[in-house]
Amino acid sequence: MDGSGHQLRSAAFVGAVDGGLITPVILCGGSGTRLWPVSRQSYPKQFAPILGDESLFQMAAARFQTAEFAAPMVVTAQDFRFIVTDQLAAAGLAAKSIVIEPEARNTAPAAAAAALILAASDPRALMLIVPSDHLIEDMDLFRAAVDRGAVAARDGRIVTFGIRPDRAETGFGWLRPGVMTHPGVEALNGFVEKPDAAQAESLLADPRCLWNSGIFLARADVLLQAFATHAPDLLATVEASVAGGTADLGFFRLQADAWAGADCISIDYAVMEKARDLAVVRYDGRWSDLGSWAAIWQETPRDEHDTAVQGRATSMGCEGSLLRSDHEGVELIGIGLKNIVAVATRDAVMVADLTQSQSVKLAVDMLKRRGAAQATTFSRDHRPWGWFESLATGDRFQVKRIHVQPGQALSLQSHMHRAEHWIVVQGTARVTVGEEVRLISENQSIYVPLGAKHRLENPGRLPMVLIEVQTGGYLGEDDIIRYEDRYAR
Repeated sequence: MDGSGHQLRSAAFVGAVDGGLITPVILCGGSGTRLWPVSRQSYPKQFAPILGDESLFQMAAARFQTAEFAAPMVVTAQDFRFIVTDQLAAAGLAAKSIVIEPEARNTAPAAAAAALILAASDPRALMLIVPSDHLIEDMDLFRAAVDRGAVAARDGRIVTFGIRPDRAETGFGWLRPGVMTHPGVEALNGFVEKPDAAQAESLLADPRCLWNSGIFLARADVLLQAFATHAPDLLATVEASVAGGTADLGFFRLQADAWAGADCISIDYAVMEKARDLAVVRYDGRWSDLGSWAAIWQETPRDEHDTAVQGRATSMGCEGSLLRSDHEGVELIGIGLKNIVAVATRDAVMVADLTQSQSVKLAVDMLKRRGAAQATTFSRDHRPWGWFESLATGDRFQVKRIHVQPGQALSLQSHMHRAEHWIVVQGTARVTVGEEVRLISENQSIYVPLGAKHRLENPGRLPMVLIEVQTGGYLGEDDIIRYEDRYAR
């Protein structure tokens, strides 16, 4: 039982909570579209290198590599689980656990699941709920703010973190702080959800009002008590999903049927706007939710004409603009542009007035209605073993580049409607076709007949790359019969 008499289920797979340390709970299951075409449902912005060589998720996980934090818990979606593990490994980071949401249900169910899991080991465990796609530049200031908030959180308050505003922003929630409760901690008198322009100007004029960062710090039992009081049906549904969850290849998979019954609602609406004993800590460092291309422009180094250039892009006489090309084969040239954002990927180009970049989501919705694949997916498809991308398609053929990570393997499979030709261009492949197993080196090829059981493996220490030519009457990704798969798909 927790302090409220609420029953907690066992979650032994997580292991003991590190005594006295704060456990970051990194939420990275979202599929944001406001940074389309770089961010899409199949590979959203938290996994993309938006501001440098590291992804936003890697940057978020790296923030907590200090003595006061335990290894993070990551809550993500089914489709992103191997992206999470690959990016953590690439950055030399570890997670306490990776919790898989069967479907996206917003932040309230994810936070409740994390609290239940942590409380099973230690009801008083401190948890810091953080988005994976925010920019926090001054980590010393941020950690100092967390340290101040931890005192109030251990005393039973739910602590949020407020950002000093520099403009009358209508895209953020706002906070109204009250009296001091602990050194550097103020009571929270109220939330203001995304005000209109006039209300935002009024809030900006009040020096006490802050932007809501969406970051929360609380004891697990205190957060569960708040859910039990203000969202009991949601908590009961999430508890059933946690209780029915299963360990799977190092992940913890929440039970799908129960999870589907949870309300799709943010933690702000479900709990925070109703709860008492809330507090706020001011964070005075640079912060951004990177929620639009205008926000990316603000956080990117700019030239003497206030223009930011990323990737394979060139500016000629542009002013106050953002030019970005994310593909080595696509050169983007801007000539005489003013206040424009132009973003190119291999399969899509977006051009907009910088002040209208919040409308990108509406453009994506339009593409979805038209049935355009670019609305949600990339030509590059990430898989547990690596990735592939389509290079050319036509009547009864498709050409792909397949990249297999060292030591990884595709499933043993067959196809009912296509044959395949494989040409190794980098590394060495171990290929199974029927009963035969062969090593295929660079510049060698092999034919996989229609219906033959086959497997592709990379036995080496470097990535293996091959070109696949598919031929047949149907070339969809669902034409796969799997017989063995180390990833349990």
